Amino acid sequence: MQVPAAFQYRRATSVEHALSLLAEYGPESRIVAGGHSLLPMMKLRLAHPEALVDINDLTELAGVYVEDGALVIGAMARHADLLASREAACFAILHDAERVIADPIVRNRGTVGGSLCQADPSEDLSAVFAALRAAMVIHGPDGIRTVAARDFFVGPYETVVAQDELLASIRVPLRPSASAYVKVDRRAGDWAVGAAGAVLSVEGDVITEAGIGLTALGASRFVAAEAEDFLTGGPPTEERFADAGRIAARHCRPVADQRGPVDYKRHLAGELVTRALRRALGRCSCGSC
Repeated sequence: MQVPAAFQYRRATSVEHALSLLAEYGPESRIVAGGHSLLPMMKLRLAHPEALVDINDLTELAGVYVEDGALVIGAMARHADLLASREAACFAILHDAERVIADPIVRNRGTVGGSLCQADPSEDLSAVFAALRAAMVIHGPDGIRTVAARDFFVGPYETVVAQDELLASIRVPLRPSASAYVKVDRRAGDWAVGAAGAVLSVEGDVITEAGIGLTALGASRFVAAEAEDFLTGGPPTEERFADAGRIAARHCRPVADQRGPVDYKRHLAGELVTRALRRALGRCSCGSC
């Protein structure tokens, strides 16, 4: 039977209380919400925090709603909440990604903020919010700061959130766009072998803005920036989408593992980017999105 090392447990009653507990226990304290990433690591003794600060009572960090021209997703919103949200329905990429994350048990308990702060290279929402050009709202002892999703991820399992801070919400700007997320996994609910998300804004026959996120394929900060630059200003054609896929494949840095060799994953990157772009364009209304 796997049992974690001994730890202190405190239940926060407000954001301010949570921050004070993080300060009290110092560098060896950790936030726990859904617990689907942290608790298994503790049982395996891969993580051994001295204190856990439970934020499940912080209802102010939950919910999915529209405010000041943005879709706001509380860090404590469960995956199931986001999947069922009417407010989030305008971003098909969110529905696409959430329905292939793990299984209903995990989605009912796991939180959006917890997934993002884990920063697992194979985690789906990191690429999704990078493609959407979302902003992360972080609370800390010095106040509130906002960080672009593309600057949020420092590296594998590492974000800009300091030990004495917590992610409060994610803000996605509301603007005309169409989007899609496509994923290849070995079995339903598994970590991705590879996945790609695409967000397109099209006016007439011109792509005015493109967002491309990559999951588990070694893309810097989960973004295929070179492919985005190539697409912007050009026509939304099948040929151009295929070229963007090849550019994304050329610039990503996948790692060989039990899910496949490098050459296969690089090929997968190109194919998935092309498919995601094609699906997103198909969701545009009257050629304008």
